[in-house]
Amino acid sequence: MKRGFYTIMTAQFCSSLADNALFVVAVELLRGRGAPEWQAAALVPMFALFYVLLAPWVGAFADSRPKGQVMFISNAIKVVGCVLMLTPVHPLLAYSLVGLGAAAYSPAKYGILTELLPPSQLVKANGWIEGLTIASIILGVVLGGQLVSPAVAAWLAAHEAAWLRAWLPTAAELAIVGLVAVYGLAAAFNLRIPRTTAPLRHLPPNPLALLPDFWRCNLRLWRDHLGQISLATTTLFWGVSGNLRYIVLAWAAAALGYNTTQASSLVGVVAVGTAVGAVVASVRMRIDQAPRVMPLGVAMGLLVVLMVLIRDVWVAAPFLVLLGALGGFLVVPMNALLQHRGHNLMGAGRSIAVQNFNEQACILGLGFLYSAATGAGLSAFGAITAFGLLVAAVMVLITLWHRRNLRRHPHELARLFEIARRDDLHG
Repeated sequence: MKRGFYTIMTAQFCSSLADNALFVVAVELLRGRGAPEWQAAALVPMFALFYVLLAPWVGAFADSRPKGQVMFISNAIKVVGCVLMLTPVHPLLAYSLVGLGAAAYSPAKYGILTELLPPSQLVKANGWIEGLTIASIILGVVLGGQLVSPAVAAWLAAHEAAWLRAWLPTAAELAIVGLVAVYGLAAAFNLRIPRTTAPLRHLPPNPLALLPDFWRCNLRLWRDHLGQISLATTTLFWGVSGNLRYIVLAWAAAALGYNTTQASSLVGVVAVGTAVGAVVASVRMRIDQAPRVMPLGVAMGLLVVLMVLIRDVWVAAPFLVLLGALGGFLVVPMNALLQHRGHNLMGAGRSIAVQNFNEQACILGLGFLYSAATGAGLSAFGAITAFGLLVAAVMVLITLWHRRNLRRHPHELARLFEIARRDDLHG
């Protein structure tokens, strides 16, 4: 690998580590200020908000400047969002600004790989990114949980200077300052990312000119009889995974009596399971076999419902590993199929933009449904049950949709599967 690749990976790891730690810290910050539980649940959709609103433009912005510069600007936006959490600005609004930085960061981190590396190294590079992302999720939620732990709070009470205690009275607020430093470290690595020779594409004078093309790309992928199934499945999966971080925190508090620190370790357990499932799928599955994993989506929804029956951590831990493993085994072949169809239909860059838009829209929608149910007075167990049943039902509908396509368009799907099986027909 080229030297700049490892700089990119280090910057990505630090930024993602801070993102995941900040989520746990933000939950504790809201709880410490006595905010209603629906506001903590709303953190997930607020983070996804700008992924959806700015989807037609963030990719074009990433292509208009050197990618390292875009990543630096994005991290600076995240830092501003963190600092605003320490002011009278509502934490939900401040956290949405962190989501804006993440939305701008995503196309740059993937786009620079194709500029820096030859095609023969892209699979390995993406494997590094996904592996480090999972590691940052595990370590990030554990780091966030430890930063707001009673032990840290007690240590601060004994050692914190009086002036600092007046400005940052809680462990959550002091943790945010620490995470600003982690984002700063990521930004420092961003400045060392090498400038590639790829030509820059200037933004059009009228930003609205990007909307029609983005809409056409969306329609094209949703109308493809194989692309629509893989897009629907991955969209639902990421919608579930994005909200599962908070659901596990809420469930652990209600079922096990855990505080935020203890519950955060269980979020990491789900990520471990996802990594295991992803590795097994990468070894056992082929891209043309991807639709066979759809029943696992139904099983994921039903397992979420079964969470409400668990009251013992020794049962919960392997259960959450299984839940994560099913998700990892589901998403890897489906994601590969979606990337393949997107590459053939419109090119990789536009396909990633469409995929991000739909997945984050699902996170946004499911997150608002969950937080609305919580705000309406539904208990954590009731909200989790409704969430799991909804996921299982939608996955059943997607499975029936694919079977309908097989009956109505057998020759077309046979041709598409043949293209998926042969490297010489890709592209």
